[in-house]
Amino acid sequence: MNYLSLSRILVSSIIPATGLLTSCGEQKSVEIEKPNFIIIFNDDLGYGDVGLEGSKLISTPNIDQMEREGIRLTNFYSSASVCTPSRAGLLTGRYPIRTGLAEGVLFPQSEHGLPQNEITMAEALKGVGYKTAMFGKWHLGQPDVSWPTQQGFDSFYGIPYSNDMHPLPLYQDTTIIEEPLDQNTITQRLTRSATQFIRESASEPFFLYLAHPMPHVPLYASEEFKGRSKAGLYGDVIEDIDRSVGEIFSALIESGIDDRTMVIFTSDNGPWFEGSAGELRERKGGASYEGGFNVPFIAWWPGQIPASAVSDAISMNFDLFPTLLTLAGAELPKDRVIDGKDIWPVLQGSTESPHEYLYFFDNNTITAVRSQKWKFVVYSRYRNWLSNFEGEHRGEQHYYHPGLLFDLETDPQEQYSFTRENPEVVQSMKEILEKGRNELETLAKKTSD
Repeated sequence: MNYLSLSRILVSSIIPATGLLTSCGEQKSVEIEKPNFIIIFNDDLGYGDVGLEGSKLISTPNIDQMEREGIRLTNFYSSASVCTPSRAGLLTGRYPIRTGLAEGVLFPQSEHGLPQNEITMAEALKGVGYKTAMFGKWHLGQPDVSWPTQQGFDSFYGIPYSNDMHPLPLYQDTTIIEEPLDQNTITQRLTRSATQFIRESASEPFFLYLAHPMPHVPLYASEEFKGRSKAGLYGDVIEDIDRSVGEIFSALIESGIDDRTMVIFTSDNGPWFEGSAGELRERKGGASYEGGFNVPFIAWWPGQIPASAVSDAISMNFDLFPTLLTLAGAELPKDRVIDGKDIWPVLQGSTESPHEYLYFFDNNTITAVRSQKWKFVVYSRYRNWLSNFEGEHRGEQHYYHPGLLFDLETDPQEQYSFTRENPEVVQSMKEILEKGRNELETLAKKTSD
């Protein structure tokens, strides 16, 4: 029996009514000294594409089951609305502007990357005894600048940047093993590497970062998934990824380590040309609105994370850095600012966020401030420029508007501003905005000088 046939049997065997936790029996909260962590990080996957409230045209039974047996965060944000800075935020626990990677994305000819003095999640976990591996898209620098095996990962199998860039080689650690990449089978091959790593690492704590290159365009799906969904090739790609999720769970259950493994499923930013942001405004690359930043998030850990739970507490992908380190018993770096907060209580169902507010960026410019209830937007894209609601446009006088204030508890689509009705909230948000500008935007100016 070949690998694909076996995996289909295993995946179908873990989706009965009894669910993914069939090997665990009753859920019991136990203290686990060093749990395993798996982050499944998708590229350009929209908020409305997966899960129980996802697209009616795309079938995602494994992701749906993961949501039934875990928690979904409805206000989980990427730290940027494009690839490179989002990944920097995830792995370092810091706003991307602190790492010098907030300005756009890296290209094959880029000569810079994630600074070597940044401490990644992999490095921190490796420091307390974790085996680490990354499979998929890096996009934080080239091998001679910044590379997974230089930033805490014991092994790497994947591509250096987005799948629409050329040349597009496939690497094993620092060696090119295929060029150009056969993208039709990349989801399948990354999954195979990930499940093999899980089985080989079952006896020791591990951190697995599976960063799928898709559904970033161009789109490619495995042969058996082509033409399968009702959402065209994009839907085929998502259903291929869903199968991958099922195989990850099958490997955990087979290895008997599902009850000591946390699995996280999320995306680097909102959808690009295809895909669904649900009812959220804007898409990937957006300057400030929800559709570019608010991404799907599901966390699963039997016996530790409650089943069928939902929390609307605000959080951001850089929160995973302190959360996972704390669960692993690792100390947070004390020589730098860590913007992320421990969201373990949120992952257990709390609706109280550890954040008073979060900042949104367009490159090195703060465009919006979000509290639990309110979002204050001062920049918005219109055609090919940024509209500045504070009275300036590219250094010239434009038109004055005090900003847009959205009540996201009643209007998550960001359709109606309440700036005029809530001057005290606006003033508070302006003070938070200025605080961020003084601390964070100043960093970019110092770097450019």
